[in-house]
Amino acid sequence: MSISPMEKTTVEQIAAPPTSEPAAVDVEYRWQGNNRVELLENGEAYFPRVFEAMRQAKTEILLETFIVFEDKVGEELKTVLIDAAQRGVRVTASFDGFGCGELSTGFLTALSGAGVHLQMFDPAPKHLGIRTNWFRRLHRKIVVVDGTVAFIGGINFSADHLADFGPEAKQDYSVEIQGPAVADIHHFALLQCGRPARAKYWWQRRRQRRSELAFDDHDGQVRLVYRDNAEHLTDIEEVYRLVLRTAQRRVVIANAYFFPGYRLLREIRNAARRGVDVRLILQGQPDMLVAKLAARMTYDYLLKSGVKIYEYCDRPLHGKVALVDEDWSTVGSSNLDPLSLSMNLEANVLIRDRAFNRDLFERLEELSDHHCKAMSVDNAPRGRVWHMTVGFLVFHFLRHFPAWAGWLPAHKPRLKAFTSPTGSDQHEPH
Repeated sequence: MSISPMEKTTVEQIAAPPTSEPAAVDVEYRWQGNNRVELLENGEAYFPRVFEAMRQAKTEILLETFIVFEDKVGEELKTVLIDAAQRGVRVTASFDGFGCGELSTGFLTALSGAGVHLQMFDPAPKHLGIRTNWFRRLHRKIVVVDGTVAFIGGINFSADHLADFGPEAKQDYSVEIQGPAVADIHHFALLQCGRPARAKYWWQRRRQRRSELAFDDHDGQVRLVYRDNAEHLTDIEEVYRLVLRTAQRRVVIANAYFFPGYRLLREIRNAARRGVDVRLILQGQPDMLVAKLAARMTYDYLLKSGVKIYEYCDRPLHGKVALVDEDWSTVGSSNLDPLSLSMNLEANVLIRDRAFNRDLFERLEELSDHHCKAMSVDNAPRGRVWHMTVGFLVFHFLRHFPAWAGWLPAHKPRLKAFTSPTGSDQHEPH
């Protein structure tokens, strides 16, 4: 069904007054064993699995996503969620106000009218036709169905994650999880969308900095780690730094937006200096040129220390994955840039599983060997004196960016329940 121009509107015009601030969850989730984890590469693998799980849902669907477009993927998502709600499944969908800011009233009303509990994260009006709510986005991509299966990664609900989209189709990854770790992801998702969640044990409620090595030494281990703007400001970055510090043989990081702080850069460099095979797969054909320019400012610093850098040139790289040695991996929504590490709401899963690690390594090796351009000290783009000066300033800016980022913007983003144009709120209060 087409949407007339008069039916188009912005989300801030159809959102109820603020109902809740994003949950500040003072919980650190533990390693959970005996999970089955499967890597899903690109929309071709992800969308069929997640839509089938939703179609089989019996009691509940929880969804958080940064982007939904009104294309063939977004329309299928709408149909699947409406069908689920109409057969009595409780469906809660949280959309980001920036990433989903162009959704039409008709699209949102169809979901809400069918009984989907729909909420927007921090919608804001346009100024001079430009959206201004750039910072502190809900950047997570999480789906939990019936509390028994979870999907988490970097893939949005948009057709640009499918190869038939063309040269701008994104290369990306997600995981499907079944097992005890789903309970933690389910608990986290419930709290984030404002729904009551079963209380965690007292030792899970306390703020505890557990060692990254405190896990059972067998496969199928999964742990949820997240970033918020309250108690867990640097958790994801700290995990990266710790595993880099303990890496012994190999590190592979494939990341769309690579512009980390100085401390993380230093750990990457130090790992290479002590003989670890460190490989970075970054964007060579970016969806945003600034991402490529920013990443290249780090090349000299890293290449001279022995880090191997590959630019993926087939299409835009959108992945946020990494592996260390033969058993540790991570997949999620967090880039290694200032927005993800210092401002956005993010979630990754950490995985201790040798088969999963091997699968991810083989796919990334195929990418770097056959679809990437290897950078070197000789061929890496660079300038002369100005490059050294800018690089020095950038490193020291990044060193302090997380502290400065807390000052802007001053407002506190909120979840806003969708209100239909007739004025009747389709949602329970949160």
